[in-house]
Amino acid sequence: MRPSGRELNEMRSVVIETGFTKHAEGSVLIKMGDTHVLCTATIEDRVPPFIKGSGLGWVTAEYGMLPRATNTRMRREAASGKQGGRTVEIQRLIGRALRAGVDRVALGERQITVDCDVLQADGGTRCASITGGWVALRLAVNKLMKVGDVITDPLISPVAAISCGIYAGQPVLDLDYPEDSEAGVDGNFIMTGDKQLIEVQMSAEGSTYSRDQMNALMDLAEKGVGELAAAQLAASA
Repeated sequence: MRPSGRELNEMRSVVIETGFTKHAEGSVLIKMGDTHVLCTATIEDRVPPFIKGSGLGWVTAEYGMLPRATNTRMRREAASGKQGGRTVEIQRLIGRALRAGVDRVALGERQITVDCDVLQADGGTRCASITGGWVALRLAVNKLMKVGDVITDPLISPVAAISCGIYAGQPVLDLDYPEDSEAGVDGNFIMTGDKQLIEVQMSAEGSTYSRDQMNALMDLAEKGVGELAAAQLAASA
C-alpha cells in the first residue's frame, strides 16, 4: 500500500493554471499533488555570445526553492552568494529538456528564459518544473506567433517529466516525498509527447535493480508522460 493510498500506476492530481502572473510572456502554476511550482517564460531579443549571429534561438532555465517550500526553512541561496550544486544541476536539466522540443532555427535569434520557482515541495520538483515550464514556453511562443515575430511554430512536441521508483519492492508512478525518501530505486524520466526519450536519471538508493524492473518503470513513465502531455495541451489550447 502506498502512503497516499494511490494505485501503483496512479499519478497525483495534476492542475495547470495559466496566466498566473501579470507581466511574464508565459506563466503557469503547476500543482502535482502537494508539489507546487510557478513557471514563467521571458522573451529576450538576445542570445548567448556563443551562438550570436548564427540565426539560432536559445531556451534556458533557472530554478529555485522558496525558503519555506519544505517543512523547515532553507536559507536563500542569494544570502550565501552562490547557487548550490543541486540547483545548478536541476536548472541545467530543465534547460536541456526544454531545448530538446524546440526547433531553434524556427525560433529565430532570441532567447526564452524559463524561471521555475518551487513554492511548495513534496517530491518531483524538477519533473513538475519541466512539465509546467513547457506550458509557460508554449504560451510565450504563442505570443510571438500571434504578432508575426515567428512564422513557423518552433515547438516540435510537448516535453514532460515524471518520477518513478521501486517502493516497498513495487514499481510505482509519480513519487511523493514519503516514497521518494524511502525508495530503493529512484528515477526521473523526461520524454516528448510522442514518448521519445530525452533523458533518464536512475539510481539505486540502497538496493540494486534488474532490467525487468527498469522496463517496468519505463512503462509507468510512458503512461505518466502521456497523461501529462494531454494536460499540457489542454491547458495551453
